[in-house]
Amino acid sequence: MTEVITYAYAVARDADGALEEELPGLAGVADAPVHLVRAGHRRDVVVAVSAVPKQDFEEAALRAHLEDLDWLESVARAHHRVIEALAARTTVLPLRLATVYLDDERVGQMLDARLEAFSERLADLVAQVEWGVKIYVEAPAATESPAEPSADPALSPGRAYLSHRKEQRHARDDVYRNAEQAARRCEEAAREVAVDRVQHRAQQGELAHGPGENVVNDAYLVPLAHTERFRADVLQAAEGLPGVRVEVTGPWAPYSFATPAEAEPLKRAAP
Repeated sequence: MTEVITYAYAVARDADGALEEELPGLAGVADAPVHLVRAGHRRDVVVAVSAVPKQDFEEAALRAHLEDLDWLESVARAHHRVIEALAARTTVLPLRLATVYLDDERVGQMLDARLEAFSERLADLVAQVEWGVKIYVEAPAATESPAEPSADPALSPGRAYLSHRKEQRHARDDVYRNAEQAARRCEEAAREVAVDRVQHRAQQGELAHGPGENVVNDAYLVPLAHTERFRADVLQAAEGLPGVRVEVTGPWAPYSFATPAEAEPLKRAAP
């Protein structure tokens, strides 16, 4: 028989005790059914969990799995699926990917220890969602810089080449200045409705989606009542700015805002 441990997805509010009724059929990592762990002395704050094979989440095995993009994507999709299902029904605090404990009892102990902080943060996030805002600049070759050196007969081939490279550099500088202006516009638009902001590291390599270089990767916490206005205003930030693209994603559960700034992330049984 495969030995199992407990995988924790999110802390959630369950004020009326009805959340359990929404879980049948909800599968988590390794297609295991999701259930709730409740605090010992207070029942309205819960942790959504499921059993996972211990062998996959022990330290050495997990390090190896994190290099396996197919395995990682499967776990990430299941993790996100559970959180989004909960977020459609209640306020949630998403936990980090691959947050595991030895068993449900350890999860309950953690919940009892952090109950007050979790309860306060859940109250802060009621009726608010996360939106992602990314700004991309097009590669220099895709800008409007000249494709070939100048054909001016007064210039020697060497001077024509240098003139061409100078024009390319100027075009590249213009694109980055445009990106800075788009970022300022996004910030100004968000300031009207967003209640919080987290600046993430720009994405590179396989994490970067779509053409161009990602130069801004921000998350905003926005009240549900203002989501459409936020999205529409931010999408206009690149208008009239050649070589710049703004991408808005969401709404999401508040992944970037789950942990209060003064509280450390939950201790995990595996990195």
